[in-house]
Amino acid sequence: MSLQRTAVNNPVTTALVFVAIAIFGIFSLMNLSINQLPDMETNFIMVMTSYPGASAADIETNISKTLENTLNAVPDLKHLSSTSRENTSVLSLEFESGIDIETATNNVRDKIDVVRNYLPDGATNPVLFKFNAEDMPIMLLSVTAEESLPALDKIIEDRITTPLARVSGVGTVGANGAPKREIQVYVDPNKLEAYNLTLESISNTLATENRNVPAGYIDIGSNSYSLRIQKEFTSAKEMEDVIVGSRGTAPIYLRDVATVIDGSEERIQESFSNGRQGATIMIQKQTDANAVNVIKGIKKQLKQIEPTLPSDVKLSIIVDGSTSIQNTINNLRDTIFITFILVMLVVFVFLGRWRATFIIVLAIPISLLASLIYLFATGNTLNIISMSSLTIAIGMVVDDAIVVLENITTHIERGSKPKEAAVHATQEVQLSVIASTLTMLAVFLPLTMIKGTTGVMFKQLGWIVSIIMIVSTTGALTLVPMMCSKMLVMNPHQSKFHKALFRPINKGLDAISNGYARLINWCLGHRKVIVFSILAAFVLSIVFLAPTLKTEMMPTMDEGRLSINIELPTGTGQDVTGAIAKSLAEDFMQIPEVKICNYSFGQADSDNAFASMRSNGTHIMSFNLRLGTKTERRKAGLRMTSEVADEIRTKLNAMPEIKKANVSQGMGGMGGMSTVQVEVYGYDFTTTDNVANEIAQKLRDRGILQVIVGRDEYTPEYQVDFDREKLALNGLNSTTAATYVKNRINGSVGSYYREDGEEYDIRVRYAPEFRKSVEDIEDIKIYNSYGQAVRVGDLGEVVESLTPPQIQRKDRERMVSVTAVVGKGQVLSDVVKMCEEVIDDTDIPAEIMTKIAGDYETQQEMFSDLLTLLILIIILVYIVMASQFENLMKPFVIMFSVPFTFTGVLLGLWATNTALGAMAFVGVLILMGIVVKNGIVLIDYITLLEERGVEVKEATVRAARSRLRPILMTTLTTVLGMIPLAIGRGEGAEMWNSLGITVAWGLTVSTLITLLLIPALYCSLETRAVRRKRRKAEEALTKTENIR
Repeated sequence: MSLQRTAVNNPVTTALVFVAIAIFGIFSLMNLSINQLPDMETNFIMVMTSYPGASAADIETNISKTLENTLNAVPDLKHLSSTSRENTSVLSLEFESGIDIETATNNVRDKIDVVRNYLPDGATNPVLFKFNAEDMPIMLLSVTAEESLPALDKIIEDRITTPLARVSGVGTVGANGAPKREIQVYVDPNKLEAYNLTLESISNTLATENRNVPAGYIDIGSNSYSLRIQKEFTSAKEMEDVIVGSRGTAPIYLRDVATVIDGSEERIQESFSNGRQGATIMIQKQTDANAVNVIKGIKKQLKQIEPTLPSDVKLSIIVDGSTSIQNTINNLRDTIFITFILVMLVVFVFLGRWRATFIIVLAIPISLLASLIYLFATGNTLNIISMSSLTIAIGMVVDDAIVVLENITTHIERGSKPKEAAVHATQEVQLSVIASTLTMLAVFLPLTMIKGTTGVMFKQLGWIVSIIMIVSTTGALTLVPMMCSKMLVMNPHQSKFHKALFRPINKGLDAISNGYARLINWCLGHRKVIVFSILAAFVLSIVFLAPTLKTEMMPTMDEGRLSINIELPTGTGQDVTGAIAKSLAEDFMQIPEVKICNYSFGQADSDNAFASMRSNGTHIMSFNLRLGTKTERRKAGLRMTSEVADEIRTKLNAMPEIKKANVSQGMGGMGGMSTVQVEVYGYDFTTTDNVANEIAQKLRDRGILQVIVGRDEYTPEYQVDFDREKLALNGLNSTTAATYVKNRINGSVGSYYREDGEEYDIRVRYAPEFRKSVEDIEDIKIYNSYGQAVRVGDLGEVVESLTPPQIQRKDRERMVSVTAVVGKGQVLSDVVKMCEEVIDDTDIPAEIMTKIAGDYETQQEMFSDLLTLLILIIILVYIVMASQFENLMKPFVIMFSVPFTFTGVLLGLWATNTALGAMAFVGVLILMGIVVKNGIVLIDYITLLEERGVEVKEATVRAARSRLRPILMTTLTTVLGMIPLAIGRGEGAEMWNSLGITVAWGLTVSTLITLLLIPALYCSLETRAVRRKRRKAEEALTKTENIR
C-alpha cells in the first residue's frame, strides 16, 4: 500500500502525528532561550607570565620568545601573538575554529611544562586563560552616591556585588571607581630627623601595637578561662596616641611627627555617571549561561537590592546586553508574522478557495514548529540566524503543497472522487516533489558540514531549513492528500462576492498565461535571437555591475551604545585628566541622542582583573554612552549610532591635547564595528614607528575619521641611578637603598586596620608636600647599619628617562598595527582599497613587511569557504536533477537559470547600495536551490507531454502556458517572503537586510529571464537531438536495406 493511500485511509492517525509534532514544537518554543547569534566556541587561549622588575625588552627576550618558540608547535594553531610590557608577558594563541578547546588547552599546558625550567629565576609560572567573546560583560551598572561616597566601596561589596554573584549564571561581578578606604599616616621627614626616627621604625611600631594576642588558658578555682590581649586599634584617632620613641624621659607620640587621615587611596580610578561620582559594576556570565536569562535574574535581584541601599545611593543600568537581543528577536518575530500573512494572501489570490488555502498554509506552522524541536533537543537558542532561517523557509515550505494540491484539484475537476483523486494525483507528482526537495537539501545540508567561523554562523541555517523541507515534503505527500480527500469538493458553491472578487483575478491570470504562451511561441521561432540576446545581457550586466560591487564581512548593528577610550599624553596628571573628562562628559550630554554618560579615569585597582587588562592609567579616560534603542530614536527623529559616533570622532580629532581616541559601537563581536588592520612587521622600533605613523596619517588624509596606531608612546619616568661604590662605602646595597626610597614615596604597609570584619591598609609614607620634586627624592635619608643617615643625592643621581613601549609580536615577529575603523557611508572593501593604495604610495624599507588583516582577513576566509560551498552546491544540484531526469542535457538546460541569479543579485545590491557580505553570500547559496525549481517544473511537464507524443515545439508552448501559474505562485511566495527581510528597519534589521535583498532580486530577475531562456534553449537543443535521432535511424535503416 502506498504512503498516500495509507494517509488517506487513516485520517485520524495522520492528523494526530502532525498534531504531536506541533505540540512538541510549541513545548520547545516555550522553553527555548534567546540570544543574538549562535553560541561561539572558544578558540583563544591566553598565557600570562610575570617577571617583576624586568623591562619590556627583557620580557620579550627572556619570556615571550622562549614561550613562543615552544608554543609555535601546538597543533591547530592559527596565529600566535604576544605583548611584552614592563613586568608582564601576555601570549594570545588563536586556534582554528571548531577545535576542541579542552584538548588545545592540554596541549598548551604540556608545552609550558616542557619550557618552564628554561624561564629566568624570579619569573612566575605561566597562567592559562580561555577567552572568547562571551567573556565580555553582559551588563554595566552605575552606582552613584553623595553622603555615602566614602563608604561606597563597602556598600557595593556587601549589598550589591555579593547578592548579584549568587544569581544563577553569573560568572564574575567586579566594581571599579569607588573610593577605597585606607588609613594614611603622613610623616614629616624634618621632624623624623629632629627626633632621630625613621619611617620604618614608625611602621614597625604601629604593627607591633596593633595586635590581638591569644595568651592561652588559665584555671581560676573550678573554672577555666581563655586569656587574650586585645590591643588592635579601634579608630584612626587612637593611632595618634601611640608612642613611637622617646627623647630623654619624654615620650614621642605619633601625632608629634605625623598626621593620621582615615580616607581613601591616593591613586584610584574614579567613576562618574551623568555628573555624579560613584562606581561602575561589570557583570560577566558563565561560559554556558544564556545572557538573556542571566540578565532577567539580575534585574529581579536588583529590585530586591535597591530598598536596602542608603537613600542617596542610586543604581542605574548603563548597558543591558539583553535589550538589543530581545528587540532584535521581537522584530524578527514580527517579520515572520508579516511574511506568513503575505504568503497566505498570495496562495488565496491564486487558488481562490479558502479551503485549499487553509490546507496549504497549514504546512507552514507545522514545519516551523518541527524545526524548533531540533533547536531545543540540541541545546541551541533562538537567534538571528535561526529566526532568519524560519523566515526564509516560509516562502519555500508551501511549494510542494501547492504542486500536490493543484494536481489533486485538476483530477477532481475531471470528475474523480476526492479520495481517489487525492491518492492518484499525489502519486503522479511525488517524484518531482521529492526531487525538488532533494535539490533544496543539496543546498542546505552542505552548510551543516563546513568548519570555521562560517560553520559556526550558518550550521543552524542548514539544519533548520533542511528539517523544514523534509517535514513539509512529508506533509505534502501525506497530510495534504488526506485533508484534500476530506475538504475539497467538485464545483464548490461560490458566493456572489467571491465571483465578483476572483473573476477579474482569474481573467487577469488567464490573460497573462495566454500572452506568455504567444510570447513563447514567438521566442521559439527566433530561438537564436533570444538565446544570444539574453546571454549578451548577462555578460553586459557582469561587465558593468561587478566592478561596482562592494564587500563587507557582517553589517554593523545599531545597538544604541558607544564605548570611547581616550588617551592624553603619557604622564598627564590625574587631576588634569579628570578635568578634561568632565568637560567632555558635559559636551556629550548635550548630544540629543545621549541618555546616560558614564566615564572613568585613573589607574585601575590591581585587584580588578578585567579593568587591569584594559588600557588604564592617570592619562586615560573611558566613556560609556547609552543612546536608547534604534526604534525609540527613529520615532523621535534622532540619528543612528554611527552618525553620533562620527560626530564624536570629528570633535575628538580637533582636540590637540588628545593623543589617541577610539570610538567603538556596540558590545563588539559579530555585528560590531568593522576594522581593517595594516600590520607592519620589522625589528627596529624607529623604522616601524615611522612607517606606521606615515600610513596612519595618509589614511586620515583620505577621510578615515578614526585611525589608531597600536604601539604606545615611550613613557617618561624618573630613575634613581645609585653608584654601587658609594653604596658600599656607606655600608649599603641597592636593595636596601631602593626599599628606603619606595617606602617614602609609595609607602610602607606593615599593618591593617580592622572594622566590621573588613581590613584596610595602614600606609606610612612621606606627606604629599615632601614628595613633589626631584629635590625631594634627592633629600631622602637612607640609614645604614650604624644608624648614619646619607642622602639619596649623595649616593647617586635622579635622571629622567623614557621606558620602551610595550612590544607586540605576531607569529614570532615584532609588529605594530595601524587600525582603520569603517565609518558611516563606508564599507570594508572601501577601507581595504584605501589601505592598499596607501601602502603602494608609501616608501617602505626592504626589511619592513606589511600585511592587511583584521576583519578583512576573516572576511576572506569566510568568502573562501562560501565560494567552495557554492561550487559544491551547484555540482550536487546538477547530480540530483540528472538522476531525476535520467538525462544529462535537461539538467544542463535548467542550470542556465543559475548565472542570471548573479545578474539579479548584482542588480539588487547596486540598486540598494548594499555591500556583499556573509549574509548576502548565504542568500546566493539559497538561490542555487530555489531558481532551479522553476526549471524542473517546466522541463518535467514538457517531458511528460513529449512522452504522450506531442511535438517538441507544441509541448514547450503548452507546458509554458500550463506551468506559468504555479511558477508565479511559488516565486511570489518566496519573493514576498523575503521582502519583509529586505526592507526591515527595526532592531537588528541590518543583519538580514542583505539576505532578503539578495534572494528577492536574484529570484525575480532569474525567473523573468529563465521563463524565456529555458523554453527557447530546451527547444533548440531537443530539436537538434530529435534530428540526430532521426538521422541515425535513417542511416541505420539504409544500412539494413543495403545488407538485404
